[in-house]
Amino acid sequence: MAQTLIEQHGLFGCVQCGRCVAGCPISIRTALNTRKLIYQSLLESKKRVQSPDIWCCTTCKTCSDRCPKGVEIMEYIVALRRYQVERGKIEPTARNALESILKHGNPWERAREKRTEWITDDLDVRILEEGESTDVLLFVGCTPAYDPEAQKSARALAKLLNKAGVDFAILGTAESCCGNEVERMGEEGLFEMLVEENTELFSKYKFNRIVTISPHCYNTFKNEYTALDFEIIHYTQLLQELIESGALKFDGKIGENVIFHDPCFLGKQNAVFDPPRFVLQSALENELLEFDRNRERSQCCEGGGGRMWIEVESDIERTAEERVKDAEYFGAEIIATSCPFCMLTLSDAVKTTGLEDKLRVIDISEILIIDY
Repeated sequence: MAQTLIEQHGLFGCVQCGRCVAGCPISIRTALNTRKLIYQSLLESKKRVQSPDIWCCTTCKTCSDRCPKGVEIMEYIVALRRYQVERGKIEPTARNALESILKHGNPWERAREKRTEWITDDLDVRILEEGESTDVLLFVGCTPAYDPEAQKSARALAKLLNKAGVDFAILGTAESCCGNEVERMGEEGLFEMLVEENTELFSKYKFNRIVTISPHCYNTFKNEYTALDFEIIHYTQLLQELIESGALKFDGKIGENVIFHDPCFLGKQNAVFDPPRFVLQSALENELLEFDRNRERSQCCEGGGGRMWIEVESDIERTAEERVKDAEYFGAEIIATSCPFCMLTLSDAVKTTGLEDKLRVIDISEILIIDY
């Protein structure tokens, strides 16, 4: 089996150039060394490599993208995680998140019945019933549904869609986790169950396309749910359409300096770079600022790959802390995000670096609401 994994992910093509390690956002602060991991795997090709360092990986996919030989390094790490999960070798916090998804349909150990509590009295949000139809099915996602800070982006987006006259609805308490992080944590059986259940769930409703708030949901629906036959887009892509059509209009009067952080699962993994920038610039008075590491070179926030539930101890500052310091250096007052995980990790980094008086982390949809 180990030999099969090595061949399947192209490890024999590795030339030990080290580009994967050089690009890895967490190699400098953790024990994970992808070049060394591959070398060890090739030496012990008849065995199953057991490395605890694989849980440091954020699955940002920088290593696979930068490999000149096309070695699927990230995918190999996920495969190793599957083996660990099968043996019960997983962090307790990650195990709790997976069990919560199985029981409640979300990783936050919250009751399914509370999934719509983000909807306040001033919002006009329709919950789609079986047999009913809508143009846009808004897939809220677990974090925007339950986390108090992320809920703000869900409410802001709902207001914008109402302002633009979009026919949209949500699934309410019927909505379940998409499984993107489940797959990357190595719980393949649970992921396959979620794919089957969600695919069947979607078939009960009539809609033209799904719009996701989280890039992680967007990524897994678009690339890993093979039986879906409708369009799947990220909310920034929909907002760009609405602005270009004139359904949404902004005056460009937001005077604060804004810098945009590219989420890994939207940018480098799905090449959605321009819609967030187009949408932001439409509401800004000043030119949108850019990080030195942007677009496909964007610095990972360390929130992906299950790392929201797996803490990695290190004396070296987190990448999110490095990111907010960079934002201050470039003169930003607001870090704009389009991912709930990025928003949470960067917001926490603003606090731990003592930059609360200088920087705010705000989702794009919330920034646009400022203009109304």
